[in-house]
Amino acid sequence: MFGLCRHFAPSAAMPLTGALFIAVQLIGQTAEALPSVYSVPLKKQYVPVEKNGKTVAYKTAYFGDVHLGAQSSQTFTVVFDTGSGHVILPSTSCNSNACVKHRRYNRTLSASAVDIEMDGTHLKPDAAERDQVAIAFGTGEVLGEFIKEAVCLGAPSISGTRSGSSESSSCVDLRVVLASKMTEDPFAHFDFDGVLGLGLSALTLSPEFNFFGQMLAQQPGMQPRFSVFLARSEGHDSVISFGGHEEQFAGSDIQWAPVAMSDLGYWQVQLKSVKVGDQELADCSDGTCRAILDTGTSLLGVPRQAVRSMHRMLARPVPESSEDAALDCRRLPGAQLEFDLGETVVSLTPEDYSRPTPFNMTLPNQDKWRLFCRSLLLPVEMAAPLGPKVFIWGEPMLRRYYTIYDLENRRIGFSLAKQPEGEERQVTAGAAPMGSLLSGAPLAA
Repeated sequence: MFGLCRHFAPSAAMPLTGALFIAVQLIGQTAEALPSVYSVPLKKQYVPVEKNGKTVAYKTAYFGDVHLGAQSSQTFTVVFDTGSGHVILPSTSCNSNACVKHRRYNRTLSASAVDIEMDGTHLKPDAAERDQVAIAFGTGEVLGEFIKEAVCLGAPSISGTRSGSSESSSCVDLRVVLASKMTEDPFAHFDFDGVLGLGLSALTLSPEFNFFGQMLAQQPGMQPRFSVFLARSEGHDSVISFGGHEEQFAGSDIQWAPVAMSDLGYWQVQLKSVKVGDQELADCSDGTCRAILDTGTSLLGVPRQAVRSMHRMLARPVPESSEDAALDCRRLPGAQLEFDLGETVVSLTPEDYSRPTPFNMTLPNQDKWRLFCRSLLLPVEMAAPLGPKVFIWGEPMLRRYYTIYDLENRRIGFSLAKQPEGEERQVTAGAAPMGSLLSGAPLAA
C-alpha cells in the first residue's frame, strides 16, 4: 500500500504498492527500572485484494497503539514506516470516508496541544488561514495542518497523565500533521488510523517533525537505534524496539552496512553486485544499484529495467514427477538471490521471493507447455537521484533478517532472524486461509 516516493509540498492555503505496516503497543515499564530498550509487539492484519468480486491476493499490515496528549489522551493505531518522515493522523475536521472510518484526533479535547504554522510559530487566535501541507505516498495523498503535541508509544496509563510517570520516557513533544483530507486508496482499506514515519530527517519538513530524532534529542541517554523483527509464523508476535535491539531475535552476528546517500532521507544501502546463484545481474554489475529498506512495502521491489531479466533468472521448472497445480512454489528448491553489500552478503530464498502458484508456460521453440515457478517482484520506476537502479526491500527481506537502524552512525545492521519458540497464539486479524496459494497468503506449516 505504501511504497516509496513520498513527497510533501507546503503552502499557505492548503510512498505503496505492497503493504507492510508497522505499529506498536508499548510493553509496560516501571519508573524505578526503566528498560534501555523499549520493545513492543506488532499485530498483523491481512486485507484481501479483489478483482471482479474475487480475491486475487492479500496485503499485510502491522499495527498497534500510540496516544497523544499529556492529559485526556487519545489513542490511535499507526503504521511505523521507515519510508516516510511525519506523524500523520486524521482530524475531526476530515469527513471523507477514509477519515470517518477511523479514530480521529479531536483538537478540542487536548489541553497540551498547540496550533502552529509549519515553522513552529503559534497560530494567531484571529488567523483567517493557516499553513497546510500535501504529502504524497505511492498510491495516495494526505492534506493536513500542524499542531505540536505529546506523542507517546502504546496505550495511555490508567492515570491518563504524563507528568511524573514512567510513561514520560516513551513520549515525544513533536510537530504533528493532522489530516483534513485523506484519499480513499489506500487509507480506507486498512484498519490503522495513521502513520508514524521513521525515515531520516530529510523526509520531513524540518527535524522537529521527526519522531525518532526528537525522541533522542529529548532523551539523550537513549541508544540511537531502533530495530525490526518480523515473525515467519502467524502465531508469534513481531516486534519493534527503540533504543537498541534484542539479542533473542539475532540468529547470527550483526553485519553492518553504511547508509548510502543519507541526504535523500531513506534507509538505503549500496549494492556491489546482485546474483541469482552464480549468475550476475548485468544491470548492477557496475556497483551503482542501491536498496531501500522500507517497512511500508510487503513485496520485493526491483528496478523496472531489471524485472524481465530477474524473472527469467529466478524461474524454475516444476519437476515432471511433481507437476501439480496445487504445488506451493515457495517450497520448491531454487537458487538464492544474493545482494553483495561489500562487507557482507544478504540473500533471499525461494520461500521469500516466489509466487505461491505455478504457471503454465510455453517452452521456447516448442509446441509444448510446462509448469514453472516464478518470482513475485514489484517493478520500481524512480527518477534520479533516488533511481533508477534501486531495489525496495520490504517484507521478504525484513522477515529473513533482523534489521537494526543506527541513526548516529548512519548504518544498518543485518542478522539472520531467530524465530521464537514455544506455544503459538492468534496474533493476526482478517487472516488469510492457511494453505492458500494466493500471493501474500501465509505459508502453511
